[in-house]
Amino acid sequence: MLIFIRDMALVAAIVLLSGYSFAADLDTDRTIKIYHDADYSNHESSALAMMMGLNTALDEVGFQLQGYRLELVPKNHRGNSVRSKQHINEFIEDPDALFILGGLHSSPYIRYRDYINENQVLLLIPWAAGGPITRYDQGLNWVFRLSIDDTKAGYRMIQYAHDKKSCKTPHLLLEDTPWGKSNFETMSKAMKQYSDVKLSVSWFNWNTKVNSARILLRDIANSGSDCILFVGNSIEGVDIFEAIVSLEESQRLPVVSHWGITGGDFEKHIDAQKREKLDLSFIQTCFSFLGDKDNAIKDSIFDRAKKLYPQALESSVDVSSPAGFIHSYDLGKLFIQAVNEIKLTGDVRVDRVAIRNKLENINTPVEGLLKIYSAPFSAWSTDDQDAHEALGLDDFCMATYDKNGHVVVYPNDYIKEVD
Repeated sequence: MLIFIRDMALVAAIVLLSGYSFAADLDTDRTIKIYHDADYSNHESSALAMMMGLNTALDEVGFQLQGYRLELVPKNHRGNSVRSKQHINEFIEDPDALFILGGLHSSPYIRYRDYINENQVLLLIPWAAGGPITRYDQGLNWVFRLSIDDTKAGYRMIQYAHDKKSCKTPHLLLEDTPWGKSNFETMSKAMKQYSDVKLSVSWFNWNTKVNSARILLRDIANSGSDCILFVGNSIEGVDIFEAIVSLEESQRLPVVSHWGITGGDFEKHIDAQKREKLDLSFIQTCFSFLGDKDNAIKDSIFDRAKKLYPQALESSVDVSSPAGFIHSYDLGKLFIQAVNEIKLTGDVRVDRVAIRNKLENINTPVEGLLKIYSAPFSAWSTDDQDAHEALGLDDFCMATYDKNGHVVVYPNDYIKEVD
């Protein structure tokens, strides 16, 4: 598994072992940079997983394309949107930066979506799920996503809660951010498939602590709701689920969660003993390092990653924050294919345009961990809102943690037809 790293010196060492050191021996004078705008401070598990996934894909081509050396440059925004914009500005001015690999948080990419597109910032998203991120109707759209998409995630979560958990009156517990608000909109629409019940909702802020969460959760339990749909990240998730565990058993409602809790160290704080007191499920994409034990492609990809990161990776049993690794690896494969179908000029402004255009017109199927991608992106328009989404609802599953804290993905075999 990917060892959870509390020693920040080790984190720094792993970050330094990014593309530059792997590619240092290449016979070329030109290095092309890929910025990774992510939260390496508060959600380092997901940030490191994304970094490792992309570097594993780049290693397959020796960290070079058409004679140019490739370097992944970690940029720590610490969960702060203003810092993220600083990284975007650095990218715009960097004559060697080709694209930005996004991070876990949706807020900066929603807040600065217009700015990103107006300045032709090529942004590839392997995690942030906020619906508006890839939907820009004022000109060319420069943002591509291979991840959960919140215009659809709520449908899978509501469907699972209704069909599998027999939940008829869910209560939404959402962080008060653009990400939470986009999920409220989607879940409200999704629930209308099953009933005219008006969803009840409670909002919480970042840094919500156990005591205030316990009061909120008691009110929800006493409201007549029969389950909770949760949208929040690992930091707040730890305190909120600590509060759930502390309640009387009769007040602990089943929780269907978004995947934000898997981006940090949630499973370390809410350990196996505490998880036994919870009925917890969360959304993921439909691939797991735990499944398909005889999958030679999966094994070869993990073996490559292990050679790159021998201090951090022990076995192929699991990867911490696995979605970050999986999606970044697959995005890396799509990026490589797009570059292989064009001619790099060395002028990053010209090359960004060429790659953006080619991503919308990839001619060759690309095999990733999640699936084989055939024309994963197309030209975006208001009539094709999903054109810059590589994944669809069929790629979204539900999951849970096993007793060892590994992510176990459920097949979508519980789904019932809506009357």
